[in-house]
Amino acid sequence: MRFGVLSTANIGVKNLIPAISRTDHEVVAIGSRSRSKAQEVAKEFQIEDVYGSYESLLVESDVDAVYNPLPNGLHAEWTKRAVDNGRHVLCEKPLTADADEAEDLRSYVDSTDRLVMEGLMYAYHPRTERALELIEERLTGVSSVTARFSFQLKGTDDIRLDGDLAGGSMMDIGYYPVDLVRTVLGVPEAVYGSLVDARDCGTDTNMKAVFEYESDVTAQISSSFESPLTQFYRVEARNGWIEVENAFDTPKELEATIRGEIDGQPVSETFDPTDQYAREVTHFGNCVDENRTPRTDISRAIENMNLVDSIRRSDTREERVPVK
Repeated sequence: MRFGVLSTANIGVKNLIPAISRTDHEVVAIGSRSRSKAQEVAKEFQIEDVYGSYESLLVESDVDAVYNPLPNGLHAEWTKRAVDNGRHVLCEKPLTADADEAEDLRSYVDSTDRLVMEGLMYAYHPRTERALELIEERLTGVSSVTARFSFQLKGTDDIRLDGDLAGGSMMDIGYYPVDLVRTVLGVPEAVYGSLVDARDCGTDTNMKAVFEYESDVTAQISSSFESPLTQFYRVEARNGWIEVENAFDTPKELEATIRGEIDGQPVSETFDPTDQYAREVTHFGNCVDENRTPRTDISRAIENMNLVDSIRRSDTREERVPVK
């Protein structure tokens, strides 16, 4: 599959473009509002075609699919434009700015024969797949889940601090804990959430939320741009627990582990270094070739964004809110 990349965003340059090159697919075009920046990236990765705008790449290039790593608030617009021009789309998470936009995008894409997949790379790591197997097959009566992703974001002009473009810690790194908890426990009955703008930048730099389920099952999630790097989740049940460190943005050079205790016996499993971005790209390509629904499809994004919106409503009202 021939990919075009919209923009020279850091995640594309550092992660996706190299990952695509390690699959059976290739990046053959890149577009940017700054043609000179696009030329620099093209030279580094030996990309054939350079375009001075996103639109020109979509209209003029000979690509099968587009990778969309634009700012969150532009994801839906440029995904639609790519689909309009006959391209399949791998769009970086979060797929849209809110649940209504996600619903609208699903209706839009459903009227075409194009495939749109959300780039939620951690879901494709073998450790994530195995952790979900352990939770489903060996843990009995899950009672709580805790998940957190934080790091210290330097500077003040980062696009992730722009509220007008759907920035914030919840949308950037808090989205992973939201997805993990929903995957393990499903959709909660109610949410209590808090968003804090510690930098007076117009969006949250800290998020905390509690998800409430039937039978007193709860989940606690959090994200922050103000704390040292932490990314983990822990699942507790009547007969044991499992815990995962480096849980979401797992470095491809490192072994990954699951540890815990189930039925009184220790659990310790180790996974070889894995490029989860390459596995994500391979899954996307297979879904296009086989005309099947991807694991991280638009419906999954809608469920996640409903929870994100619930956290926002709870923060605004300063109270527990039911989930739609």
